[in-house]
Amino acid sequence: MLRSGSSNTSSKKLFLRFVAQQQAKSTLRFITCGSVDDGKSTLIGRLLWETQQIFDDQLEALKAASKRYGTQGEEIDFALLVDGLTAEREQGITIDVAYRYFSTLRRKFIIADTPGHEQYTRNMVTAASTADAAVLLIDACKGISAQTRRHAYLADLLGVRHVTLAINKMDRIGFDRRVYDHLSNEMTDFASKLRFDEITAIPISALKGDNISTHSMNMPWYTGGTLLGFLETVKPSREANDRLVMPVQWINRANSSFRGISGTVAEGTVNVGDTIRVAASGQTANVTGIVTMDGCLETASDNRAITITLDKDLDVSRGDVLSNPSSPVELTDHFEATIVWMHEEQGLVGRAYDIKLATQWASASISTIKHHIDVNTFHHEAAGSLSLNDIAVCDVSLNRPLAFDCYENSKILGGFILVDRFTNVTLAAGMIKSNLRRAQNVHRQSLSISRVERELLNGHSGRVIWFTGLSGSGKSAIANALEIELHARGKRTYLLDGDNIRHGLSKDLGFTDADRAENIRRIAEVAKLMMDAGLIVLVAFISPFRRERQLARELIGKNNFSEVYVDTPLDTCERRDPKGLYKKARSGLLPNMTGIGSPYEKPLAPDIAVHGADTPIEESVRVIASLLDMR
Repeated sequence: MLRSGSSNTSSKKLFLRFVAQQQAKSTLRFITCGSVDDGKSTLIGRLLWETQQIFDDQLEALKAASKRYGTQGEEIDFALLVDGLTAEREQGITIDVAYRYFSTLRRKFIIADTPGHEQYTRNMVTAASTADAAVLLIDACKGISAQTRRHAYLADLLGVRHVTLAINKMDRIGFDRRVYDHLSNEMTDFASKLRFDEITAIPISALKGDNISTHSMNMPWYTGGTLLGFLETVKPSREANDRLVMPVQWINRANSSFRGISGTVAEGTVNVGDTIRVAASGQTANVTGIVTMDGCLETASDNRAITITLDKDLDVSRGDVLSNPSSPVELTDHFEATIVWMHEEQGLVGRAYDIKLATQWASASISTIKHHIDVNTFHHEAAGSLSLNDIAVCDVSLNRPLAFDCYENSKILGGFILVDRFTNVTLAAGMIKSNLRRAQNVHRQSLSISRVERELLNGHSGRVIWFTGLSGSGKSAIANALEIELHARGKRTYLLDGDNIRHGLSKDLGFTDADRAENIRRIAEVAKLMMDAGLIVLVAFISPFRRERQLARELIGKNNFSEVYVDTPLDTCERRDPKGLYKKARSGLLPNMTGIGSPYEKPLAPDIAVHGADTPIEESVRVIASLLDMR
């Protein structure tokens, strides 16, 4: 019994010592990136093998899988350790980001195997945003591709400063030094235009294990370090930041007498007794406690999830950002950013998106696309829209100021995503370059006469009635007849017609998707101003996209906005063809004609729907007017 107890005590001490040793080790997060089939997954599998992270049962399963997927002889396909999805194995490419964890005597590692296929560049962006270093693989047989350069550029853009060029598959070229020297020089020359602190070239064979953890006997001409040696010694470039940045996750009300502010300390340190400041409101209070799952603390720093209590209640909610009063976080509603577009749907100027910056959400739109960036030459190219994998410098406008910083100073406050407000799909990732200072320099002027007073003078409320439908559906005719009816009733009105606006306010716009989105944005802003003057504004525009109509509704206010869908079949509109547009479109002279070369998205739930094919205009006017009276 005594022996057994002594043995248990000894084992417990050894275990605790092992845990302490692991906790004392630094952690390096790194990514493997490059083009398709450069050997990223194989390299990760080899690293796990070399560091003895594979159990016996895993090894047996790996051997069986290697035979099943066509590996010759007893050779192991290490890529199968990482390419876990059936779809990946069948296609032979990595689709998702696979994270693996391993350690050596010197350091712990979190490794991300990122997809090489151009279609999945967005996954690489996700992984690189938290990486300290990058292993950029180059297939010695194929050389450097456009995707290799794109991944190098993105790694630089996302703040990775330490890179090793792993020139892989040296066994397939007979360990030829000339190939290694050529590729190393070519890639080093390309990377010299980027902002890497160091770039180290290592010739390897991930499949055979050359220069992974030990020097290769096949390449005596190479006298540098091994890949694992580089990873064990690289020092992440993490600049210390004394300021406090704590995005608020939620308000913690554990019970009726407790109110805490929960979040993760993104930068700096917070102590009991410190004064904190809410970025949006400027309110301040003193920290009276720091609460965690492990108990109360006197201080908390980077990446610690905490709940703080204050000496007084502040108006704080999720999305607010806490900082020190001595180094407050700035606000902006207009900034310049580099955007990586990550979706098949085009990004358009003027289209409304949701933006997530730290824990903050707002409505955003791209106000200007300044230029695309060619990742091969770094040349700037003009562009009117954003397509999948485009990298562009843009101006972004927000509907309200958010706490921010430049990405090179703070990944937390400088990095954002754009989200489709209908599908909740992430469309783009962005890195803030500079504040355009609209929030600081442009202020709303207080006016003496209010909308309510204008409406009292008019004798009715201001409102926007938005007519949508195909060209030739009867929108303008019905809107014009409705204005006559309202005018006869003594209502103050104004009709904004699509063709008329194209002669003035929007004469600089064409009919691309981007121009259509910008056209509707302008009309929505004008309609809102006229409604504020107390007028009933009738808007007759094709307005083919649901997103832009929803933007108009949100801008004007759902209680002030009525969407009228003039539902007329396309064949009826074509038979009418009052302007000859459909005939031109069918002959190829109008490539972006709505309903022919460009889509029309029918309203899913319009406020009012009228049939423009078989309903007399007078009847449509009576229906619309009666429904408006009811509201």
